[in-house]
Amino acid sequence: MASNVNPTVRRRRLGQELRRLRELKGMTAEEVAERLLVSQSKISRLENGRRSISQRDVRDLCGVYEVEDQRIVDSLMQMAKDSRQQGWWHAFGDIPYSVYIGLETDAESLRVYEPQIITGLLQTRPYAEAIVRGGAPEATETENDKRVEVRLRRQSRVAAERDPLRLWVVLDEASLRRVVGSRQVMREQLEYLVEMSQQPHITVQVLPFDVGAHPGLSGQYSILEFSDAADSSVVYIEGVTSDLYLEKAHDVQKYTVMYEHLRAQALNVEQSRQLIEDIAKEYAREYAR
Repeated sequence: MASNVNPTVRRRRLGQELRRLRELKGMTAEEVAERLLVSQSKISRLENGRRSISQRDVRDLCGVYEVEDQRIVDSLMQMAKDSRQQGWWHAFGDIPYSVYIGLETDAESLRVYEPQIITGLLQTRPYAEAIVRGGAPEATETENDKRVEVRLRRQSRVAAERDPLRLWVVLDEASLRRVVGSRQVMREQLEYLVEMSQQPHITVQVLPFDVGAHPGLSGQYSILEFSDAADSSVVYIEGVTSDLYLEKAHDVQKYTVMYEHLRAQALNVEQSRQLIEDIAKEYAREYAR
């Protein structure tokens, strides 16, 4: 394992290897759980990388799978040890979507559909502050400040000079016209969006109102892809109390096809940039009144 691979990805790769060993043994997760006197859900969480894996867990599973090569056992044990290290985001305390941050940090490309707001990786600080406060009115000022800082720290992936995250964003027109913070905040946000859209690794398209019904009406989602062939793509759907991660090939394919339809129905890059600029000018005129 490379030393610069973050703990979320370490857990994910280790889980994939443990699943492979189970399947080679011809056992179900339920059978393994019965042998180890644990719940089936624990085995599933270990395999999908959503739960920290201890070296004892790895030792017990290798015993069940009758792994005789000690080098394999030692390698998996080391992966388990490394997976318990903390990523930069842990310094901010309990972050609800920390698993997603870990995946985003290691992703090679990200495709996002946002129907309501400007995507977090392209938000200005004033816009992010207004979004966080409005989305969590019950949170303390300290909690909201922490969430804003995490969001802005995540943007280093698209600002990196070397190997930046390749980002493709489809925004519904509603996200441009929803006044978040103030009209001045919106003007600055849209001007920044235009600026960022000119970066070679960032593509922004707008899905205009007059498109009518489209495949994205069910809501926001993201597709993360990784450079390592061992890491399968992930569809991320954010929820209020829990998030959904889809990794099965047919699920990823379904959302990928949906995204291609959204891209085809959206304005092209030049038309999208022009619309964003026009709406920014509208906010500027309204603010000047």
